[in-house]
Amino acid sequence: MSRIAKYPVPLPKGVEITIAGGNISVKGPLGSMARRADPNVAVEKKGEQIEFEPLGNSNHANAMSGTMRALVAGMVTGVTKGFEKRLTLVGVGFRAQAQGDKLSLSLGFSHPVEHKMPKGIKVATPSQTEIVISGIDKQLVGQVAAEVRAVRPPEPYKGKGVRYRDEVIVLKETKKK
Repeated sequence: MSRIAKYPVPLPKGVEITIAGGNISVKGPLGSMARRADPNVAVEKKGEQIEFEPLGNSNHANAMSGTMRALVAGMVTGVTKGFEKRLTLVGVGFRAQAQGDKLSLSLGFSHPVEHKMPKGIKVATPSQTEIVISGIDKQLVGQVAAEVRAVRPPEPYKGKGVRYRDEVIVLKETKKK
């Protein structure tokens, strides 16, 4: 059995989980999420925790039991605390501005770049060079942050561009004469 799947997912107060018909629904103070359960994994609610067991003795069932446990743990964390990614703009004149569900980026191109946020994602700009992307779906928050970063990834000589707040850019040495 997967080592990760051996640990049950604890349910904090205020979180309800429903397991029915191959679907797992988690409802908490920040919202609700649903996901299809893998048919190779048995998911059971025992008291105030959820346990995962692979059905059969295959490597796939073993791997999917750990994957399902990690996905459900992410859902529980998302509906209780939420997830956020912080991005930083490095470069002269680089600015970001949040307007409702749109993020307007001025990154040295001849035009401002508009990025529309999907449903369930909030964006904030505490300063002109800082972007905070938050939501309850871990995968969606990470995907939106990656899309914003891909507009102008950090270049290797001066480090200018959009980077994650804790990202370290290894700068290359310039060519010597």
